[in-house]
Amino acid sequence: MKNKPRKNASVFFSSLLIFMLHLPFVFANTKPVTINKAIKVKDPVAATLSKIEHNNVYAELHLNDLGLSEEAFMYALKGYEYLKERGRIENEDIITIIDFTKPSTQKRLFVIDLKNCNVLFNTYVAHGQGSGEVFANKFSNIPESYQSSLGFYVTADTYTGKNGYSMRLVGLETGINDKADERAIVMHGAPYVSESYIRSQGHIGRSWGCPAVPEKLCKPIIGKIKNGSCLFVFGKNKKYAQRSRILNS
Repeated sequence: MKNKPRKNASVFFSSLLIFMLHLPFVFANTKPVTINKAIKVKDPVAATLSKIEHNNVYAELHLNDLGLSEEAFMYALKGYEYLKERGRIENEDIITIIDFTKPSTQKRLFVIDLKNCNVLFNTYVAHGQGSGEVFANKFSNIPESYQSSLGFYVTADTYTGKNGYSMRLVGLETGINDKADERAIVMHGAPYVSESYIRSQGHIGRSWGCPAVPEKLCKPIIGKIKNGSCLFVFGKNKKYAQRSRILNS
């Protein structure tokens, strides 16, 4: 009976020694878990928007109710983030989206304030004569095609020309819209972009490829988006999604 405490003490110190010997291995196996690891996907539309700070804007602004497709919005934000990270955008607060999957009788131009989360303008916008009548189905980068060009642009300076107050657009996608300057693709106002024209013709008028807007809104819109904001033109064209280096980055 007298040896029992000594035996218990021996067992205790033996157990303590074994625990201390295994202690380094216990901590060595405790590694931080990586959460939300970036995953590369082939389809840019399916790409995660986890890196985009404004991924709730679509729902908050009820853009679906206004007629902007979620697909167009996802593409636009993906490209916007790409261009912003590379310093191609000077005005990061504003993004303009033209959704040519909608008919010209629908208000398909959206100017969105990402900083304050509100829609600044939602109005009509023309497509090119060569792109179609009510819907824009054909797109081109070729001079004198009179077709609209898809893709990402950065807005530039303004001038007053034959179409009045206008804003230059710089096409950022090689082979898709980079001939915008050569083709004189600019934003300007036009009398044929109006509800009265829709009532008389069944659709708004068409341009030579320029995204023409209502005359009354021309200066306010251009004044808000000029000099370095992102403008994205979206349409029903699977080849564009495959060719765009910006969307497939």
